[in-house]
Amino acid sequence: MSSQSYTAKRGHKQSNTGRIAASAAVLIVLAAMAFDTKIIRIGSSDDVKAGVFSAADYGATEFPKVKAGVEERAVDAVTLANAIAQDRPAAEKTYGVSAGTGAVMSVKLTGVFGEAKSGIYDVKVEGIPDTVRVRVQTGPAINGTELRDATGTIAFGQFINQIQYQDAGSALNNQLKKDVLAQIDTSQLTGKTVSLTGAFKLINPKNWLITPVRLDVQ
Repeated sequence: MSSQSYTAKRGHKQSNTGRIAASAAVLIVLAAMAFDTKIIRIGSSDDVKAGVFSAADYGATEFPKVKAGVEERAVDAVTLANAIAQDRPAAEKTYGVSAGTGAVMSVKLTGVFGEAKSGIYDVKVEGIPDTVRVRVQTGPAINGTELRDATGTIAFGQFINQIQYQDAGSALNNQLKKDVLAQIDTSQLTGKTVSLTGAFKLINPKNWLITPVRLDVQ
């Protein structure tokens, strides 16, 4: 056998061996990927962390829980106003949920709605001094993250990034509009007595802007 023929056969064997090794490596990688693959159900907590986040699904699932949590924590508005006036830090610790700048307070009240501006009504509540302005936002725009932050059960670490965390707050606000505010003619509340439960961020103790989770027109 010539040296050229031998070299060619040897090269062919090495080429085959290389292809077999490469194929085996690919199979090993595919097997490892299959073993490490986890099926994630849409809307689950794993779904949120994986980045496959549906704001609509999140709002529909979580708003009833948030609503129940706010209603459970809600303090009578007069009691809360007096507590804040006497000792704000103590009131925040007793009734609030820490949310960075200012605690989020859950409150319940019955009052008479005044004039509205951009869907935000002033409310006169008996027992609360005129020096404290109480307002309620009724849409169409619902702003803020009070619903997300009110119960202390929703935290940044449950989400993959800041965008999802913000989207969660917007999703809860949008679900509020569907579940609660859509059932009411919010353009015709001036002069009416309304009972409500909601949450507000305590930044200025003399100016409350409440996001409602329940609103009953009498």
